[in-house]
Amino acid sequence: MSSIFGIILALLAIGFGMILKGAPLASLNNPAAYLIIFGGTAAALFVAFPFKEMKKFPKLLKIALVEPKLPSNAETIAKLIACAEIAKKEGFLALEGIAESTTDPFFKKGLEMIIDGYEAEFIEEVLFEEVEAIQKRHQAGALIFSQAGMYAPTLGVLGAVVGLIAALGSLSEIEKIGHSIAAAFIATLLGIFSGYVLWHPLATKLKRISKREQDSKLIIIEGLLAIYEGIVPGALEKKLTVHLPLSERKEYENLDRGTLLEEKSA
Repeated sequence: MSSIFGIILALLAIGFGMILKGAPLASLNNPAAYLIIFGGTAAALFVAFPFKEMKKFPKLLKIALVEPKLPSNAETIAKLIACAEIAKKEGFLALEGIAESTTDPFFKKGLEMIIDGYEAEFIEEVLFEEVEAIQKRHQAGALIFSQAGMYAPTLGVLGAVVGLIAALGSLSEIEKIGHSIAAAFIATLLGIFSGYVLWHPLATKLKRISKREQDSKLIIIEGLLAIYEGIVPGALEKKLTVHLPLSERKEYENLDRGTLLEEKSA
């Protein structure tokens, strides 16, 4: 929701800024400028990216605007410690119920490989390759927004040129000249605004979400490998909680591990 709040705040800042500068808000009502900037940006993206990647744009936009709810690192660590306690008391086969009920495919895959008796080196290799593949997919998604942020300001210049051409074609009509020049700069305003207030920040947001998800998966890998090696739960807890800042350690201490393990598949 912070992205939506930021966009609203930016719109208010631009609107009040225009009022304070004496620029009429009615000048923003310029369909040609919106068509050049947003239509041109969309066209440039379709030229740059294959259609199968562009189909993901609405989903990526939703993720950036409404950040998905991900388990906190404290919850992930608590779940790993609970698994370690079960494995220590009852063996790896006792983790089968947790593997079936967990909603996290990555966690599920790791548990299943441990239960099936794969070598630790193989489990580590598979899980790290999974993280790398996820990272590449996320980078491709964020790149769409980064490129949109590069195209939009340049298209703003193109819109300004179009507006000036219209102004030069109306030299005999003074009122039309002023209107055309104003319209030209509206296109530049929209290009810069959409590039540096929308597309580039949304790309950064997607990268941050991706980094947080990758960090969580690296903790899962570390925890699952430690469980496989038979590290006692107390030692594993000390090993994993170093990933938590002091502000999150209180959350970890208050978590009910039994509840975390009772999650059901959606």
